[in-house]
Amino acid sequence: MTEPSATTTPRPAPPSAHDGASPRLLVFVGGLAVALVAGFALGEVVRDSARPTGSAPTGGPTGTSMHASGGAGHQHAGGAAAAAAAEVGGLAVSAGGYTFVPETTSLTAGARSTWRFRVIGPDRKPVTNFGIVHDKQMHLIVARRDFSGYQHLHPTMAPDGTWSVDLVLPRAGAWRAYADFAAVGSTRAQVPLTLGVDLTVPGDYRPRPLPDATRESIVDGFTVTYEGTPRLGETQALVFRVYRDGSPVADLQRYLGAYGHLVVLREGDLGYVHVHPEERLLGGAVKFWLAATSPGRYRMFFDFQVDGRVHSAEFTLVVR
Repeated sequence: MTEPSATTTPRPAPPSAHDGASPRLLVFVGGLAVALVAGFALGEVVRDSARPTGSAPTGGPTGTSMHASGGAGHQHAGGAAAAAAAEVGGLAVSAGGYTFVPETTSLTAGARSTWRFRVIGPDRKPVTNFGIVHDKQMHLIVARRDFSGYQHLHPTMAPDGTWSVDLVLPRAGAWRAYADFAAVGSTRAQVPLTLGVDLTVPGDYRPRPLPDATRESIVDGFTVTYEGTPRLGETQALVFRVYRDGSPVADLQRYLGAYGHLVVLREGDLGYVHVHPEERLLGGAVKFWLAATSPGRYRMFFDFQVDGRVHSAEFTLVVR
């Protein structure tokens, strides 16, 4: 595991990995099919689990065990002892009988367009019933294959099951779009999935090199640091702190039901995991849980909200 060195004034020590609520574990395992060997173990403690539109929240009070449910790339698991293995999400356009069907996969660099897609279910009809996962029925993540141009979007659905979103892909190249959702089947059971599709933007493609691994990211006037080291086979706390003008930001706001969201993409196949933090801030910090299980290079995107605006801090993580 590469240990990047801090280059700024030492920050306060992270809270203990045993502080706060019991961790919920999400295993981020690499691979395309049955035998999956690379990735992360990721975890979360969340306030709301995925539920059908209009239904009441389920689960216990903050810090207590809640029911487990999960799918590739985006999972909820209950209690300190609950560990659920899941393949990396977003590697396939179809899984579990559901298929991600875009209206087009070719876009023009820098042009704003209304991009549409549908999710086709096992009955070969567009799905129109989705659970609400962190305040939204659909999370759409978009990034170019060199990890640049990251976007976390929330499309709207028409009655016929067609999703639409304003989308701008600023540069030429190969892009990946991830549809992260929980479909509600005929038995009312929820099927959490992350499906992925490639998008093409014609033009002169100049891939950007992956930035070096550091523990600090500068975005929109904020300095964001993270503490903690993923270790092979050991779940560790990963703690993010946000600073403005050298002082800790004391007024982080909830965004989509949580104080932060962490999207992790794997170099090579762009395997995807979206994980949520513990319910409460810990000394003003946002804490996730992560354990590395194999080597590789990854790009982490930490979304947080201040003064009603969402910002995304980016980090390169190297596991050796």
